[in-house]
Amino acid sequence: MRKIIVGAFLSLDGIMQSPGGPHEDPVKGFKHGGWVVPYFDEMMGNSVSEMFAKPFDLLLGRKTYEIFAAHWPYVRADDLIGPLFDRITKYVATRNPNWKPDWQNSQTLGSDAVAAIRRLRSEEGPDLLTQGSADLLQTLFKNDLVDEINISIFPVVLGSGKKLFGDGASPAALNLPARRCRHPASSSANISAAAKS
Repeated sequence: MRKIIVGAFLSLDGIMQSPGGPHEDPVKGFKHGGWVVPYFDEMMGNSVSEMFAKPFDLLLGRKTYEIFAAHWPYVRADDLIGPLFDRITKYVATRNPNWKPDWQNSQTLGSDAVAAIRRLRSEEGPDLLTQGSADLLQTLFKNDLVDEINISIFPVVLGSGKKLFGDGASPAALNLPARRCRHPASSSANISAAAKS
């Protein structure tokens, strides 16, 4: 059985929107894009590389997929992430039945994304890793489809934007099997989404 692993960069107030660049995701007038950049150094790069070290496929919402598809296929061949993302399978949740992905090794989840994700999760294969995809994450949490949450929290307060746990999140006690604090400007944790015992 595959695990579904959420990967997210968070501000102190739980915002995950547009960490990488000013124009990455300006939805609803979000003007703070690129808030991770001042903290991203070799140590953070190593942390990201560690997250991508085990085999995985990507599980993305359509908006994040489009951001990734406009960037990662065009980076240099010696980039650590771009060629990796090109090779792996990318599963995309979309509400638009006419939308077609155009990046190699990509496929939509169909009209019932939750059923498709349950099927993928029950199969053998690499874990399914999310990046961004705030809307999809709310669906995953609501349907108890998250096995782990890997977060890096940065010392910035953004005030508004898309949150990891959006409005209507259900109360839950989770396990914290691994805590990492390798960077002086951020804290990272691996959280098991299994109920706290």
